Amino acid sequence: MPTIAPITKKRQGNSAWVWFAYTSFLFIDPLIEPRLYLWLGTIAAFFVFLGIFALYVRASDEGSPIRFWMIAATFVLGLITFPWIGGASTFFVYAAAFLPFSIVSLRRVFSIFLLEVLLVLAEGYIFHAHAGIFHIGWPNTLIAIFLMGIIGGGNVLFAQERRADRKLRAALEENLALAAVAERERIARDLHDVLGHTLSVIVLKAELAGRLINRGDASDPQRAAAEIADVERIARTALAEVREAIGGYRARGLTAEIEAARLTLDAAGVTLILDSDTAGVDSSPATPPHLSAAEETALALALREAVTNIVRHARATTCRLHFITEDNHRRLVIEDNGEHTIAREGNGLRGMRERIESLGGHLSLDRGLACDHGTRVVIELPLRNPIGTEVAAS
Repeated sequence: MPTIAPITKKRQGNSAWVWFAYTSFLFIDPLIEPRLYLWLGTIAAFFVFLGIFALYVRASDEGSPIRFWMIAATFVLGLITFPWIGGASTFFVYAAAFLPFSIVSLRRVFSIFLLEVLLVLAEGYIFHAHAGIFHIGWPNTLIAIFLMGIIGGGNVLFAQERRADRKLRAALEENLALAAVAERERIARDLHDVLGHTLSVIVLKAELAGRLINRGDASDPQRAAAEIADVERIARTALAEVREAIGGYRARGLTAEIEAARLTLDAAGVTLILDSDTAGVDSSPATPPHLSAAEETALALALREAVTNIVRHARATTCRLHFITEDNHRRLVIEDNGEHTIAREGNGLRGMRERIESLGGHLSLDRGLACDHGTRVVIELPLRNPIGTEVAAS
């Protein structure tokens, strides 16, 4: 748990010295009955407590052993001086006031309170019968116990409020830190998806333009210029997508992503096939119905990552894409007939999986389905409005 900043501790230490003003009650008896021994004893007790109080304030950490010893020393100083200095009951009040800020357990606090009250009562009973210098009247004893209860009990509430406030601030700081980490992870995933896909297309376009220029045919320079123009357009689009990713916008839509996938695959010599012949498939595979914004974003980015992997790593000639709705689940299936040499899951696939699983879905990756070649990515999301529910509701 984060601790209080040093500047806060310093301010608390400075504010604690305001409490020292209550030592003025020590000088009531010497002022009323000006006797030399009373003045000397009161001044000596004052300076002893000054040292105790300074050590207590310097031990600003809650639970510090120095604090416990200073509280005990304050109470003992009260027991020593109370029989001959009436105002020394102030030391009992100080001990009761410090206690809740030094011990977290309320049971221990109240147990020590009770012990202190019993000791004050015992001392009052013992010295009540004495006459002369060492004498404690019952009114002084009862007033001391009353003030201990009022101020000590009030400080129990203040201490609990302070601890609750510190816990709340610590929880807020932790939430802010977690939110910052989540935002960094989101930006990292989005930039990976945006730049990984787009840079692959730019590389393919630039390689194609280079081959056209080197061939030297009459029509090739025009085609090369067109490819270079596409590179410029795609680079500008990538710049806009990076800005959108940093701003929080995740994808441009599934339909637009399918069209972008077609162009990317065409540039790599891969044919995109939208399959709608499977039983149970939606009528329009390019635009599946009942997709929420979060679901469409997740599917669009997953499709982008899958197409990027096909372009980068597969020697494929076809990529088959189809949507299936069955068993109250919606599945996006992406298949290619290429070869993959990747043995472990990278950042892109891991990001795809995290997005899908955050929506309650599942992602599976199968290799070697068609003549020991090809990869099949299956993304499954729960259907929020299962087939037949809307009809029954109407």
